[in-house]
Amino acid sequence: MRVLVQRSGKSSVSVDGKVVGKIDRGLVLLVGFTDGDSMSQIEYLAKRVANLRIFDDENGVMNKSILEVGGDILSISQFTLYADTHKGNRPSYINAMKGEESTKLYDLFNEEMRKYCKVETGIFGADMTVEITNIGPTTILLER
Repeated sequence: MRVLVQRSGKSSVSVDGKVVGKIDRGLVLLVGFTDGDSMSQIEYLAKRVANLRIFDDENGVMNKSILEVGGDILSISQFTLYADTHKGNRPSYINAMKGEESTKLYDLFNEEMRKYCKVETGIFGADMTVEITNIGPTTILLER
């Protein structure tokens, strides 16, 4: 399981020109799964995301989590996090978990994240337009 975490200002996801999820401040999560991923990995990474200290404190040091500063999560399914380009310029996605299984884990991940804060999502498998205001910029890859 991979989660690309981006500290964010206003961000949104649209499908067919209609906004289906948006946040004003918080984290954008790009979430991908591979075979063998489990509920224990989901719980572990959700807790890591919630407690990741990437927001500034009073001294301008990244020392606060989303739990401490408030904010929301925009979670986007992203099978391309498992792209493999070792054999050339055309990425292979063979390591990405297939749709039906991945959908279940993505839903479980979002449920787990909702234990910590409000979560908005895109639509799994849809062709989405994602607008991200990356603050910092701050982007961190978590993997388990």
